[in-house]
Amino acid sequence: MHYNGASDCATFGRPRPAIHMTRIKICGITRVEDAHAAAYGGADAIGLVFHEKSPRYVTVQQAARLAQSLPPFVTVVGLFVDVSADYVHAVLEEVPLDLLQFHGQENPEFCSCFNRPYIKAIRVRTGVDLLQCASRYASAQGLLLDAWVEGVPGGTGATFDWALIPPNLPLPVILSGGLNPGNVADGIRAVRPYAVDVSSGVEAKKGIKDAAKVAAFITEVKNIDLQLSR
Repeated sequence: MHYNGASDCATFGRPRPAIHMTRIKICGITRVEDAHAAAYGGADAIGLVFHEKSPRYVTVQQAARLAQSLPPFVTVVGLFVDVSADYVHAVLEEVPLDLLQFHGQENPEFCSCFNRPYIKAIRVRTGVDLLQCASRYASAQGLLLDAWVEGVPGGTGATFDWALIPPNLPLPVILSGGLNPGNVADGIRAVRPYAVDVSSGVEAKKGIKDAAKVAAFITEVKNIDLQLSR
């Protein structure tokens, strides 16, 4: 992601403006209290997982309750993995999703057919051409970059080599994969992403967030942003 700013603030060729606040998404929300911890703690978005194999899966009814419990100006993101268009439409009829997140083999035509903005998750490993991915999914609002783990579409808690991210990606980067309060500042310093996405790194156990970890994660993001803006 390119930003306009002083070149001495650049890492991996990404200049950063004097004031850039990294957006924060807390994914895999399953409880109202966790949604509130994220929203009132300063997160910009929450993620609701509609992938039945995930320990963070929520039903349409659960998701509707969670979305309705949120204060204004919090983006609600729905995460899908290789589902039918009918299923996505059925969810959208019941849940006020602001943004769609696709984690499977969905093609750009599928991703863009729901009259909602979307982001495409890419699992990063050596040999994955992120520039080609950005070109293919040019209609996306951004690329969410996650760790490659065989057979698992996401939420593994694994990190990847951030140096594999090219400096000239034409889409906003959402950095994911193994982030937690202890390493998110390093990730932001290295990648200078538009946003960060965390799930397992702020959990007490799978599907259950730890409010203290959520608060610590958000604080770390805000602190490193302030440091880098000086």
